[in-house]
Amino acid sequence: MRYALQLAQRAWQAGEVPVGAVLVHDNQVIGEGWNQPIGQHDPSAHAEIIALRQGGQARQNYRLLDATLYVTLEPCTMCAGAMIHSRIARLVYGASDEKTGAAGSLLNVLGHPGMNHQVQVSAGVLASECAALLSDFFRMRRQQKKAQR
Repeated sequence: MRYALQLAQRAWQAGEVPVGAVLVHDNQVIGEGWNQPIGQHDPSAHAEIIALRQGGQARQNYRLLDATLYVTLEPCTMCAGAMIHSRIARLVYGASDEKTGAAGSLLNVLGHPGMNHQVQVSAGVLASECAALLSDFFRMRRQQKKAQR
């Protein structure tokens, strides 16, 4: 998760919402990402999606069986859906997201009994550090907007 936090810092430096993700299989990093939708002009360029895409390339298979995804923020519905389709075994996330979280906070896509694949979820890992990074980023954004008025 500490590495995911470092990746989230890269998103911040690029003016993106600071979320980082690391995909691990057999104790090896096979994918990593940070939010890039603004810079990539791509609404799907979330940290999780980027890490899953890299993992698919590394494994030469879209099914990422037995992989664990570490993310600094609870995934949205799009990212949760991609995790189900990729068949990762486990999600570990830091901060919960009451507004868009799809791993239990707003919705529970990953734990829905009707889904064809279940992802094991561990929440709250380095939660305060992950949440502080996001809070600091949005505080800075509000101050910048206020200064422009």
